[in-house]
Amino acid sequence: MVSPDHPRLHTTSPMAKPSVPRNKSSFCLSDSLLFIGGAFFALLVVWSLWSFLTPTTDPSPSLGPLGDSQSKSASGADWLNCGEDSAETTFYDEPELSYSIGKPLENWDEKRKEWLKQHPSFAAGARDRVLLVSGSQPSPCKNPIGDHLLLRFFKNKVDYCRIHGCDVFYNNALLHPKMGSYWAKLPVVRAAMVAHPEAEWIWWVDSDALFTDMEFKLPLERYKDHNLVVHGWAHLIYDDKSWTGLNAGVFLIRNCQWSMDLMEVWASMGPQTPEYKKWGQILRSTFKDKLFPESDDQTGLIYLLYKEKEKWGEKVYLEGEYYFEGYWHEIIGTMDNITGRYREMEREEGTLRRRHAEIESEQYGAYRARCYLKEAGNGRGSWRRPFITHFTGCQPCSGDHNQMYAGGSCWDGMRRALNFADNQVLRKFGFMHWDRLDSSLSPLPFDYPAAD
Repeated sequence: MVSPDHPRLHTTSPMAKPSVPRNKSSFCLSDSLLFIGGAFFALLVVWSLWSFLTPTTDPSPSLGPLGDSQSKSASGADWLNCGEDSAETTFYDEPELSYSIGKPLENWDEKRKEWLKQHPSFAAGARDRVLLVSGSQPSPCKNPIGDHLLLRFFKNKVDYCRIHGCDVFYNNALLHPKMGSYWAKLPVVRAAMVAHPEAEWIWWVDSDALFTDMEFKLPLERYKDHNLVVHGWAHLIYDDKSWTGLNAGVFLIRNCQWSMDLMEVWASMGPQTPEYKKWGQILRSTFKDKLFPESDDQTGLIYLLYKEKEKWGEKVYLEGEYYFEGYWHEIIGTMDNITGRYREMEREEGTLRRRHAEIESEQYGAYRARCYLKEAGNGRGSWRRPFITHFTGCQPCSGDHNQMYAGGSCWDGMRRALNFADNQVLRKFGFMHWDRLDSSLSPLPFDYPAAD
């Protein structure tokens, strides 16, 4: 930068004393001093202007896209800076570690605890952290509308988790080539436990199940002394010995050694083992109402609870108080009445119809539950929204639905339930499905439904 020119400085004035005659050397010395002083003063002025006009820069050298302050993890270790990683080893560094069913993992509780200790930013809140896991087949659906339906079911799960802060893993590959169909979930859940040590709970939800109460939140405190939560009824398992004593399409399992051990025993009845055919015979002879000869995951779990209650039963919570997983055929016909009851509730209470940000949904849902749903009940016969509606037997991807249902009733029921759930989300965006069999949208009037 070139400094601006400055005018010369005058050294004489009318008030100056008369000059005294000096010799040549005096004149030279005086002129030199004057020149040096003037130059120094000019330099000060230029320096001041330069400091004022030029912004201060960080004198530390640049380290590229990630500087030191950015390349530190919460634990203080270098985070992948030019190929460098933390010097601390974890269970991931063990060559024998396996993500697969059939290769038992030992000391998992200690390994998780140590990993969380090394990653303190994940340790905070780990007790209530949930990873939702779901999945579908690797190939396209045979049912012409199957892929579209599965996409909407998946969107529904993403919507719920966005509102309630849980992560989602959706898998459409067989993690064990011989464990397909209903057995495919176990390898996925097992791998998810190892891949997500920060998650306390793994929540499996079948691809044909959807959330139909977007405000309801899992009561995790209720399950603090249990490791597996599943929709079921003790009398059907232990007294009636029924293969419908629980439904394994939705379950919440704690990320712990107990669960690792359970899944190894559970999976030993699966199609990847040479005992598969024998297990089919055992299960069908034990549970007389079982409809098909193959060994399946649901009957296998019931068998473990029935035969080894002391080993597994105490840590299993059979949830029957609310629709942890609800049978679609008994739910779909109640949705119009439920919608009407909620609409009437919102007409009477301005807080419930007030516009708000989606991120505030949990608070508004808690307010509704605390002040208006205490008398609504839960589960069958309730006018509260069902938490999860499961289209068991409908097979949206293959289209090979149970013959006790008409195909149209399955597909129409899915559309009704999906729009019923979608409306709860879209209201935060200012839109709504007015017809639950039609996917088209209309803008939501202000203060709806006060004056509808």
